[in-house]
Amino acid sequence: MRRGLFGGIGLAIVVVIGIVLYLSFFIVDQTQQALVLRFGDPVDVVTTPGLNTKLPLIDDVIYLDKRILDLDSPPLEVIASDQKRLVVDAWGRYKIVDPLRFFQSVGSVTTAQQRLSVLLNSAVRQVLGDATFIQLVRDERADLMSRITQRVDREAQSFGIDFVDVKISRADLPEANSQAIYQRMQTERQREATELRALGEQQARRIRAEADRTATVIVAEAQQESERVRGGGEAERNDIFAKAFGADPDFFAFYRSMQAYENGLGGSSDTSLVISPDSEFFRFFNDASGLAMDPALINPPGPGAPAPAPTAEAPTPEDTATAEPVEPAAPAEPAPDAAMDDTAMDAAPDDATVPAADAPAMDAPAATGDEPAAAPTEDAATGEPADDVTIE
Repeated sequence: MRRGLFGGIGLAIVVVIGIVLYLSFFIVDQTQQALVLRFGDPVDVVTTPGLNTKLPLIDDVIYLDKRILDLDSPPLEVIASDQKRLVVDAWGRYKIVDPLRFFQSVGSVTTAQQRLSVLLNSAVRQVLGDATFIQLVRDERADLMSRITQRVDREAQSFGIDFVDVKISRADLPEANSQAIYQRMQTERQREATELRALGEQQARRIRAEADRTATVIVAEAQQESERVRGGGEAERNDIFAKAFGADPDFFAFYRSMQAYENGLGGSSDTSLVISPDSEFFRFFNDASGLAMDPALINPPGPGAPAPAPTAEAPTPEDTATAEPVEPAAPAEPAPDAAMDDTAMDAAPDDATVPAADAPAMDAPAATGDEPAAAPTEDAATGEPADDVTIE
């Protein structure tokens, strides 16, 4: 009986000793720091992790976080220095570095966050009130956040807190002012676009005018060069005609007549030629030598006979190639003697042309075959009909 009583008392003593030992020790984690309170007053601060002792049932332990903590602040409306109203959403981060001062000044983390939120809002209003909207959203945002952090940190030191930094997550215009601001920005951009378009049009007109002027100069120079080349070609052509006529006048007259026949009669044109059968145009149809239609060539005048009376010139074969309707010709003037001596032909330049009215190619007498006919003119080369030809 007595042995059982002593056994129960011993067990109770062991339990009490175990409870006392359990209440005499506490563990501080590496992410925490502890403040020991005795009857509500702080007596010790533990910042190193490990096992520590305290008086059981007398001392209390308050654990505080050693890590960086977040501080959220509700959005607030700020008036910038350019009188623009802004809605700013900012948040910060802080760290408890002095547990004793923290406990003596604010007492708890909840109270500390309330006090820090007030300090943060006050610093945001002061700093952003001295800045413009452009500085906040574009140019000096990082500098403004640094200034806010410094202001809050100076006040938070009295709480045993280091304020690490402040971030502005949003800075917008109020909804009532956003549309007006956007409209003004759109108008400004449209004005700039209009100015740029006008400047571009001006430069385009200048470039286009310069290009037109250059093109005009190039075309004028090309036309001048073409006229020069054409003139040289025509001069060479006339020279070739004159040389060919001087080499064999009879064959040259025959060849030009054949060309006139081909151009005037052999084409598919609807042009009709109304010419007398006795016209000189058909003299090579009746006689291959071309002498049958010319009485002056068939019966040349005697040595003492007077020259035949002048008659109107008949169309040559060359003139009929490009025949055009003309008015009846006036009475032809008497033609001078068509005969030319050999010395006159030799004296004439190679590119000289003789007017058709003075020396027609088909009227030169060829009874004796001693003198060459007059040189053909450029009009004969083109094959225009004489005045007595009517084209329907």
